[in-house]
Amino acid sequence: WAFGRYPRFKLPNRADLNPASTDVRALVGRTELWLESQRRALPPPAVKLVDHIGLQLDALGLQLADVDQAHPQAAEVRKLVGEHLPDLVESYRKIPEHLRYEERAGATPTAQFTEALGKISGEIDSVTRQLASGAIDNLAIQTRYLDYKYGEALEEAEKR
Repeated sequence: WAFGRYPRFKLPNRADLNPASTDVRALVGRTELWLESQRRALPPPAVKLVDHIGLQLDALGLQLADVDQAHPQAAEVRKLVGEHLPDLVESYRKIPEHLRYEERAGATPTAQFTEALGKISGEIDSVTRQLASGAIDNLAIQTRYLDYKYGEALEEAEKR
């Protein structure tokens, strides 16, 4: 009874992934939910990549909390997760099941799709690393400062 009283969570549809009309962090979250809902229509090798991309989108969403919406990386993320990824999945889903495993131009559509998902995963990783580089550098600077202030430098001064 209690579960029937609460509204069900609405999964985003393809139209909800408009990169121009939403906050980049919200777009990443919606894309992750939408991608998860597409799993049943995807081949097994692609499902593993979709799981990995989901984890990457989780991490990316957390990083985007502190990124300005006008930042160039935010625009890149919008295009990647709001256009390229959904367009790729939609293109694959339009191929009839019996044609997905026929070889054309040296590869099957399923192999091409899986390869393209791998490239998108690599690009998400690259954007995540670029966004994290400033935080990594700041941590290294703070560690060096603390080491100088309280670590080895202090021990050297005490020995004198």
